Amino acid sequence: MAMMDPRTIGAHIRMKRPLLSSLELKVLDKIIARDEFSEETSIKEIALENQVSEAMIVKIAKKLDFSGYREFRSNLVLYRQLEVSRMFQDLSSDDDMENLVTKVFRNSIQALEETMAILDIQAMKKSVDLLATGKKILLFGLGGSAQIAFDFSHKLLRIGIGSHVLNDSHMMLMSAALCDVDSVVIGISHSGHTSDVVDALKLARSNGARTIAITNYAGSPICTYADIVLNSTSRGGTLLGENAASRIAQLNILDVLYVAIAQKDQKKSEENLSRTIAAIGNKRV
Repeated sequence: MAMMDPRTIGAHIRMKRPLLSSLELKVLDKIIARDEFSEETSIKEIALENQVSEAMIVKIAKKLDFSGYREFRSNLVLYRQLEVSRMFQDLSSDDDMENLVTKVFRNSIQALEETMAILDIQAMKKSVDLLATGKKILLFGLGGSAQIAFDFSHKLLRIGIGSHVLNDSHMMLMSAALCDVDSVVIGISHSGHTSDVVDALKLARSNGARTIAITNYAGSPICTYADIVLNSTSRGGTLLGENAASRIAQLNILDVLYVAIAQKDQKKSEENLSRTIAAIGNKRV
């Protein structure tokens, strides 16, 4: 691998984390957390500091898709020079309200900036084409992912496009069993390992549905059964974990899809939007 787009380096490393063993993850985290890390930082120094062999450091670099330690070092040094790489700050029980606001917002901004940098524009275009022409749109997700799906379904309804959100394992499988070539199914899973969503997406695809996966990890199981993969990225913290910032990024991915679908027939979308707004115009919730 040659030098990457600096904005994508942090996201690329994070998306490959599931490939590392627990010990390798520990070493990687110590390297990333290091205050001093430059082109002069030797592999010997890193190995001694972590009490592992130089061969393990090379192995970690290769698992992250770099040719070796030197290429990994050069890319990480380049990434650390960017302001976006320094945005993330873990939350602490000692933080006052001002610090909490700053940290939570900056962590979300980092997720948005880096997700935008890695987003596959062609995959986004293909997703829009599928969703704009699909006769049946289904969205699979559990927990927080289901809430993201409900938000997208709500937006689609505003412009006259019906969809169904399934957030129960049995309902997902039953709906997947009834899919055909006119169906488009979006599976949302932060980890990409949520078995209920993965199994349902697999079944839907086997029945002819076109499938889209939205996940934080490229190469996770859900990607195996997706015609199109849309990746978000976020860093994890002690109190919020990865999911909070990832949710913001995934909502934005779906907002882009929504606007692009509406643009396909803007006049009709605006008419349907007016009608749906009028229908609830005097209601207050």
